[in-house]
Amino acid sequence: MADFVDLAFELAFKYRNPAMILSDGAIGQMMEKVVLPPFKPRRTEEEIARECPWATTGRIGMRKPNIITSLELRSEEMEQNNLRIQAKYRECEKNEVRYEEYMCDDAEYLIVAFGSAARIAKKVIAIAREQGIKVGLLRPITLWPFPSKKIAELGKKVKGILSLEINAGQMIEDIRLAVECSVPVRWYGRLGGIIPEPEEVVAEIKKMTR
Repeated sequence: MADFVDLAFELAFKYRNPAMILSDGAIGQMMEKVVLPPFKPRRTEEEIARECPWATTGRIGMRKPNIITSLELRSEEMEQNNLRIQAKYRECEKNEVRYEEYMCDDAEYLIVAFGSAARIAKKVIAIAREQGIKVGLLRPITLWPFPSKKIAELGKKVKGILSLEINAGQMIEDIRLAVECSVPVRWYGRLGGIIPEPEEVVAEIKKMTR
């Protein structure tokens, strides 16, 4: 979470776009040692003016204030504005997809999970493999841009995918779209702050093997 906060600020500045950090209640109540990223000195006014030419105000004498608006009254100009923003989204999708693969090389079944659910998934994989079921994990680090290409690639190698979430299934549609429904995709999760037990998840994977 410490790394994500630093990264979120960098990406928000880079793309001039809001960055949202998604977490869950379990992470919010955990205490663990972390290695903080290197300290970054605060930018000077000169650096801000140079690195952020889009900022609405500038240091007096360095440049004029900017007037920034997303609304154009002429439809042709508004269309160009939209195309410019769409191009930025495509750039994000090209450069900012982040994920972790865990024991996917020989996996016959795949778990897709993020947050606390991903940590549970690693225990699930250990138990399942002890029982002869080859399971791997794809952990999206960015939920947007979503690692659709990687999931599609893995979907061609596995017999089934389980979306493991601590919610009502907010990611399963993204997974199905990524694999174009070419492989069975199931959801398993708990609500109300209940954390799934690894054995529960193993039982769900066994259902996929039948």
